[in-house]
Amino acid sequence: MRTWQVERRKRTKHLIELGGLVVKSGVVDLTGDDRATILGALIWIADKLKSDDAERARVLWAGKGKEAFEVEHSAGAHNRPQSRQDGA
Repeated sequence: MRTWQVERRKRTKHLIELGGLVVKSGVVDLTGDDRATILGALIWIADKLKSDDAERARVLWAGKGKEAFEVEHSAGAHNRPQSRQDGA
């Protein structure tokens, strides 16, 4: 496989993962999949990260994101079938 193909696949995977985060956040449902609203919100986030309040926002948002991942991880662990220890 050529280098450009590998790089393109990595980029595609990255974009899909980022899109998944947008969906996972609930923003898509809450905006009715309004792309202009979603983009506007993302621009607002970028502006916030360029402001004097950037570090505070980053800490707050990272905490919320980590908490959401932990909740998801816990829920996933509860939804997985238990492996049977009796070999059956």
